[in-house]
Amino acid sequence: MPPDDQDHGPEGRTTAHFVSKDPLHGVTLEMMLHQLVAVYGWEEMGRTIRIRCFTHKPSISSSLEFLRKTSWARKKVEDWYRLTKARSRTP
Repeated sequence: MPPDDQDHGPEGRTTAHFVSKDPLHGVTLEMMLHQLVAVYGWEEMGRTIRIRCFTHKPSISSSLEFLRKTSWARKKVEDWYRLTKARSRTP
């Protein structure tokens, strides 16, 4: 019998595994920043998203503090992260 995408619980019940197609599922804002900095560096990030925490003495902690308070900036970072992930999957 071929394997399936189900797991059997402790009482023999079958539970289906859910796999999210959202590239942000399970990814924290801090993880996104670390990956974007590793790929692009602070200078490129500051050119792409014009916010002070990327252009003046940038750090993960100052960026996290700003992005957690500022929804429009956080959305720009999340959108850029999604785009970066989509590009990395394209040959």
